[in-house]
Amino acid sequence: MNEQDSIRELGSTREKNPNGSIHCLTIIGQIEGHQALPDDAKTTKYEHVMPLLAAVEESPEIDGLLILLNTMGGDVEAGLGIAELISGMTKPTASLVLGGGHSIGVPLAVAAKRSFIAPSAAVTIHPVRLTGVVIGAPQTYSYFEKMQERIVRFITDHSRVTRECLLGYMMSTDAIANDVGTVIDGREAVDSGIIDSLGTLSDALAYLHGEIQRRGEG
Repeated sequence: MNEQDSIRELGSTREKNPNGSIHCLTIIGQIEGHQALPDDAKTTKYEHVMPLLAAVEESPEIDGLLILLNTMGGDVEAGLGIAELISGMTKPTASLVLGGGHSIGVPLAVAAKRSFIAPSAAVTIHPVRLTGVVIGAPQTYSYFEKMQERIVRFITDHSRVTRECLLGYMMSTDAIANDVGTVIDGREAVDSGIIDSLGTLSDALAYLHGEIQRRGEG
């Protein structure tokens, strides 16, 4: 696959300069899981992203990874699976939230070793929800609770936000019309400890190049 095909099909590209080679991955639209979304929906497919991340980690020609996020969320388990792969990488990684990093986009953002968010961007934090037929049994609600705990644990393990603060955002009933949760802008996301820094593309690249240089010197 050539560079243009990689950008078009996978939303990824690799750029090399004297400071090191950085692979850029975009996570946009909805995170698609086991169920295929309509053809007219912008999606990030986990079956594309997972092997790509493994290839980036193994490639001797790639020194770092930049993740550009503008996602409305999507499949929880697919999103967590991608986030776990990112967090387990040994190479320098940085995420940059542009526009929005909503729902399962939050674990994806904090999975990188350094997370950035543009001042104009926002993140949405809300409880786990499911569309379609739901069996009204105690086991269903227990399943939701356990899934939500997995998300809370991942975010708190990979950021500075406290569990109490995160749950407060998640369970707020007066921040979103007709829904539970909270939308916070870039500055509040940093102040709360969810995201590491306010920044733009140059800030994320400067961090990655600095980490690549430190690894080279070590």
